[in-house]
Amino acid sequence: MIALLGYGEVGRILAEDLRASGQAVMAHDLKLSTSAGEELRAHAARHGVDLADSHGLAVEAADLVISAVTASQTLAVAQAAAPALRPGTFYLDFNSASPGTKIQCASVVDAVGARYVEGAVMTSVPPYRIKVPLLLGGPEASSLAPVLTGLGFSARVASEKLGVASATKMCRSVMIKGLEAMVIESFTAARAYGVEDAVIASLQETFPGIDWERQGAYFFQRVIEHGRRRSEEMFESARTVEEAGLPVWSASGTAQRQAWVADLADRGVLGQRGHPDFARSANWRVEADRLLAHVQGHTQKDKEA
Repeated sequence: MIALLGYGEVGRILAEDLRASGQAVMAHDLKLSTSAGEELRAHAARHGVDLADSHGLAVEAADLVISAVTASQTLAVAQAAAPALRPGTFYLDFNSASPGTKIQCASVVDAVGARYVEGAVMTSVPPYRIKVPLLLGGPEASSLAPVLTGLGFSARVASEKLGVASATKMCRSVMIKGLEAMVIESFTAARAYGVEDAVIASLQETFPGIDWERQGAYFFQRVIEHGRRRSEEMFESARTVEEAGLPVWSASGTAQRQAWVADLADRGVLGQRGHPDFARSANWRVEADRLLAHVQGHTQKDKEA
């Protein structure tokens, strides 16, 4: 039996693909006890996924546990699940966390006789689903790799040393998520000055291989829709940079920008939650104008105060 800790977007995709191949799946998510729980329960019922009321109940009979939660919950979930893990159970940490955090999780899981393996997801899950490129790390990575291949994963061992796989992921995120934040900042500011077309034309000339209009729309979409998860990942990326002994500037700023956009999306300033086209506009200018209206409104209120 496979246990999924976290039944968000990634957890549900994995559940669907694992169930489609005939695997028994048990899942737990903290949101099951919130207003979002109804949607999660409906999804589980459609796909034949059993739901557990706690981390311990989810993992107690599992041969493989996959932790797919938000980055900030990585260690807390390992600590919650560890007492119920059976000796020899594989614990695959799918989360976007720093090498230091992964090493802490490994100590918690290994202490009860289970087998911890760090996983680093190297691109967006939805297009690839279970076959998303996955790096494995740690002393037990080579033992788990063929098991995952048999389940349909596209996994390869990065290193027997813990932290190598996650360092690869986190350093990549400094670039990818940083570029998202920079595009939102650059394009929105350019829109405010009425120079967005000139900026995009200049970028197109310098980097002719990128369709900046399309890329800009995609970046706005991804951050509006998934900014909360991405911001938590970037705080872990910032921790990764800090663990390397470097001053943290870019990664920290990216984390704050992603969190800011997520806050505005949650408050309804950006996108239109519940609308089928939420965060799917092909025109990034729509969201940039919403951002500008928001910040300019706050500036006006400050002046009036």
